[in-house]
Order: sequence, then C-alpha cells, then structure tokens
Amino acid sequence: MKNLNEVEIHYTPTIPNCSMAQIIGLMIKVKLNNNLPRTMKIFVKVTAGAHLKEHDINKQINDKERVAAAVENPNIHAIIKRGFKNSDRFEYSF
Repeated sequence: MKNLNEVEIHYTPTIPNCSMAQIIGLMIKVKLNNNLPRTMKIFVKVTAGAHLKEHDINKQINDKERVAAAVENPNIHAIIKRGFKNSDRFEYSF
C-alpha cells in the first residue's frame, strides 16, 4: 500500500512518440500541485510502454528543479497558461 500522503498519476500519450507528452505531464503536475495540500508528494508518470522516451519524461516531470525551471520559462509558462484557460487558475508553487 502506498503512503497516504502520496499521489501517483499515470497518463497515456496518444502515440508512442507524442511531442506533447512532456508538456501534458507538466500540466498535470502543476494542476495537482495547485490543488492538493502541500504535504502531498505528487508523482506523474507516462504509462509503462506508452512512449519511446518514457524514462526521460518521467525523470523530468518528477524533478522539482526541472519543473520549476520549465515553469519559469516564458514560452512554457504561456503554453501551460493557455492549457488552463478555462480551468480555475494557473499559479505555480512548491
């Protein structure tokens, strides 16, 4: 049984070489960080065998420094903000 303070989400990109898999994972991670208590440990992973770069994507999405750097990038920030357009709000914090 998992720790009750952990959440693990698996998502499946549409194709094994989906170019948006990292952004999708990042958006899921940011959304969960914004809406769950800060005490929760959040893990977002590509479904096993669903992407050619599954290991690399999982490593990036679950690395706190890489996520923070990505969200601070103005281009990525704009993409995420657009993705959350009709959602509640976009705010990044760890």
